[in-house]
Amino acid sequence: MEAVTTPAPEPIEYSDAPAAQVHHTPGTDTIETLVAAANADHPREDRAWTAADTLKNVVVSVTTPEGQRLLAVIGVPGDREVDSSAPRRPSAPSSEWRGGPAGGGERGRPQGASPSGARLHRPWDLHGRASPGSVASHRVGDGHPYLVDPRIVSGTRWITGANEQDQHVFGLVAYRDFGWDGTIESVVVRDGDPAPDGSGPLETRRGIEMGHIFMLGRRYAEALGLQLLNADGKLQTVTMGSYGFGVTRALAALAESNHDDKGLIWPLSVAPAQVHLVATGKGEEIFEYADQLARQLEAAGVDVIYDDRPKVSRA
Repeated sequence: MEAVTTPAPEPIEYSDAPAAQVHHTPGTDTIETLVAAANADHPREDRAWTAADTLKNVVVSVTTPEGQRLLAVIGVPGDREVDSSAPRRPSAPSSEWRGGPAGGGERGRPQGASPSGARLHRPWDLHGRASPGSVASHRVGDGHPYLVDPRIVSGTRWITGANEQDQHVFGLVAYRDFGWDGTIESVVVRDGDPAPDGSGPLETRRGIEMGHIFMLGRRYAEALGLQLLNADGKLQTVTMGSYGFGVTRALAALAESNHDDKGLIWPLSVAPAQVHLVATGKGEEIFEYADQLARQLEAAGVDVIYDDRPKVSRA
């Protein structure tokens, strides 16, 4: 799930979009209450408002590659949840992401604003007046990186906060009215999301962890004095890593995915042999035929396990 990337939708033409409007929305500190208020007091003509029409701005604490800790804001559709356990590095900035000339303006990328990790922060007092549910996409201060979900593209229209209590902006148009410093994969992946390769909707299933990969860095190499000569002929401490593959886990995975009511069905690529030959009965001709069949199979290049225990026990 952490490896999933979101296919960005195509930009939407917005030249005919009406100007954004600020409406009084008392008691709307959650997405649910905001959607209810929007449908009750500002209904649409074509359909009802949903959480997917809202733009939720989540304040996070990020750490830059230089070790600087700062606050940033991540904008995601209101029907999605930010996955704080699996933060991703944002994409590099692009001129298209930096807001239109009329509203958001050119958002230059703040110094050191490539977060290497993120954790959820209390969504409070970002500008001295923004409370939960009211952070505005078009008024995120220049001192705070503003990153958005890949689904937020030029021309998409949103209901979002206005940086004032009980106020929300309706019809805020991405790129025309606000810009951003980059995109980031930050939301929880769920069933039905589009596959990155365009093959259809995603379906989540439980799996078995087959092994581990650890990045050990230079901690143990420094303790051991493990060095090598680099291309310039100078000693350099190596960077270490390790991996482990679980044999018993592999067997469990094979049994879980390849079996019927009689038991395990070995996949041919990992089976102990291609044919398991068992001779049963009391007649000598049975075992003579089994011996002959085993030799014929081996001569044909077939890997055979011949179980001749009854014959051995008689001898």
